[in-house]
Amino acid sequence: MSNETMTIREMCDAFDVTPRTLRFYESKELLFPERRGQKRLFTKRDRARLKLILRGKRFGFSLEEIRQLLDLYYKGDQQLTQLTQTYELAQQRLNDLLRQRDELNAAITDLKDQMKWGEKMIASLRQTPKAAE
Repeated sequence: MSNETMTIREMCDAFDVTPRTLRFYESKELLFPERRGQKRLFTKRDRARLKLILRGKRFGFSLEEIRQLLDLYYKGDQQLTQLTQTYELAQQRLNDLLRQRDELNAAITDLKDQMKWGEKMIASLRQTPKAAE
């Protein structure tokens, strides 16, 4: 492997993704590997973009949001627009995740309360003598 390019197999190993994933990202115009015959060669730029794609997916960004943010890199303003829009989108996503966490915490508390009630009911029913005996 050269420092300049990586094969699809090397990319898969380095980033723990499948060849299908890389081809999918290429089809969505997120990655632009060089073509040499049937071979795809991924550049440092592709590696950096894949890192950002995977991070964005982990944070719950859509592929379209990620593509738009990546495309802002070339705006020519020293990445100010890209960083500003990424920050705004990240703030929205963080707010969504915090809201979801609060909803999950409330659901967990409710479920635990219901399970405690269920335990008491089960214990009570086990202690009650059968009327028909």
